[in-house]
Amino acid sequence: MGRVDEFAAQAFDYLIVGGGTAGLVLAARLSEHPDIVVGVIEAGPAAFDEEAINIPGLYGSTVGSQYDWHFETVPQLGLSGRKLPWPRGKVLGGTSALNFMAWNRGNREDYDAWKELGNPGWGWDDLLPYFKRSETFHAPDITHQTQHHSYYQEEAHGNTGPLQTTHIHNYGPAHQFWHPTLNRVGVKTNRDSLAGSNRGAWNMICTVDPLSQTRSYSANAYYQPVATRSNLVLLTEAMVTEVLIKKAANDDQWVATGVNILCDKEQRSIYAAREVILSAGSVQSPQLLELSGVGNAEVLKAAGIHVRIANSNVGENLQEHMMTATIFEIPPDIPTRDEVLRDSTLREAANREYEGSKTGPWTILPCSIAYCSLSQIITPQELEGLRSKAESVAKQTDKRRDKILARQFCESVNLGQLEYLFDVGNWSPYYTSEEGKKYGTMLTMLQYPWSRGSIHLPAKDPGNRATIHDKPIIDPQYYRGHGEIDLEVMKIGQRLTDRICATKPLSDIICSRVFPPMSDSVPSANIDEYDEFVRNYTITDWHPIGTCAMGGLEGEKSGVVDDRLRVYGIPNLRVVDASIMPLQISAHIQATVYAIAEKAAEMIIEDMGSKETDVNIAHT
Repeated sequence: MGRVDEFAAQAFDYLIVGGGTAGLVLAARLSEHPDIVVGVIEAGPAAFDEEAINIPGLYGSTVGSQYDWHFETVPQLGLSGRKLPWPRGKVLGGTSALNFMAWNRGNREDYDAWKELGNPGWGWDDLLPYFKRSETFHAPDITHQTQHHSYYQEEAHGNTGPLQTTHIHNYGPAHQFWHPTLNRVGVKTNRDSLAGSNRGAWNMICTVDPLSQTRSYSANAYYQPVATRSNLVLLTEAMVTEVLIKKAANDDQWVATGVNILCDKEQRSIYAAREVILSAGSVQSPQLLELSGVGNAEVLKAAGIHVRIANSNVGENLQEHMMTATIFEIPPDIPTRDEVLRDSTLREAANREYEGSKTGPWTILPCSIAYCSLSQIITPQELEGLRSKAESVAKQTDKRRDKILARQFCESVNLGQLEYLFDVGNWSPYYTSEEGKKYGTMLTMLQYPWSRGSIHLPAKDPGNRATIHDKPIIDPQYYRGHGEIDLEVMKIGQRLTDRICATKPLSDIICSRVFPPMSDSVPSANIDEYDEFVRNYTITDWHPIGTCAMGGLEGEKSGVVDDRLRVYGIPNLRVVDASIMPLQISAHIQATVYAIAEKAAEMIIEDMGSKETDVNIAHT
């Protein structure tokens, strides 16, 4: 019997589509109950021994590899017609295996906004227990705290969760200048960015096991310790092609009965007695809903898909953080990761140091972070202009989400609209390093986007049908429509980039700005000098959300799932991943996705206990 046959022979209660960040949390938590049989279907391979994944300092080397889906956007008019690559993990562990191990949370207000939209149980106080449940935080000692500003509040962290999180042991050469420099430009040091407010300067906590100095991610933290459970069955390198949706026996209710898969060149149907759960991410969860006949009727018909449930919100509401990389030349005697990667002798030495003592370049991650408010950059009059423009848009759209989003421009709001990260090395895909020179990079990242895009199936010629092999049409609509506000904010953000890098002590290691080139004239406060740079060189920050959003008070008029993450019209089909987030947060989204999955697992168990009977459908 082949592995597909063995998998198909199981009597599953729950089928999880996607063994990524969220999917493996669900698998581990649901299978804690021995009377529940859980199946997980993952398109990529397991890669537990892959050094490019496990060794922290090799971050980024799996992007564009066999572990990446190789998605890209359509040409973006707001980005001068450029396409952007959109890396997503095609491996057990999903994007948690590819990301840069950043572990932070949004502000209290970010999650309270979800609750305000009509999603009970999704505010900051509701989610904090699930944030803590996911992690075991390894606190730094007093010496480390004093030397590196690695502060924390014990009550904000978990100490029994599967993921290992920590302040890294050693920092890059520029980090020692970060806090005093930010303090001098008026940005205070935050004593714990995970406690409900991340505004200020702080050190990124990372998903790294401090004992083994390896990446801690969903595959080795949640799945591997429980992989031998007899009621947890994993099938890797298998593609789900659609969710099987039928009318219930003697009822007019749609139910999900299972999925069709493609594995080892075999097509099979796999069934679930209770629920099917999509954890395929913000790109592929809406793709699979559309392939299964759930979505905008016009999109489905154009793709040759039979319409089962019409919901025009599937694949809409796409929100993403936007990022620019400003490059500075730094002195040649400062060590950088770039030269270690290029120089075989240095690389071999780094390998020996890591293997021998778990120290050296392969244990260092970019951790110099600050979340800054626009009120720290522009005048009250300029801020009022943004607020007026945003409130006009919210009035025009009459959407609750936009009204909440407009509040970020009130002077009294304590939110960081812009994230700043400094690290040595050239991080720009658009600037070519010159031989013999070294660089530092300031990343500027917009946190609360007005740009709204979509992800949909491609249209097909009459008589043809879209399939899972057709890459979805990813159209973030960067800086288009109401996203013009984002363009203005990003241009404003470049001012603080230059101020920070012109301030001591960080300025002591900066020779000059090389990208974008400095103008010959005296630097001005005119933000339009950055217009071309922002339009031509903005890139993605890997944080897409919202394409299967919770509908809240407006239900299916503005969303895809309810507050228990059930797809409207199909009570036993859920979506559990970043796509359910109705509004973007001011944070890297990894920790939030883990919290979403932890909460979802608890809700699924609760709902199972409240159901008198399972789905009763003949599998024909």
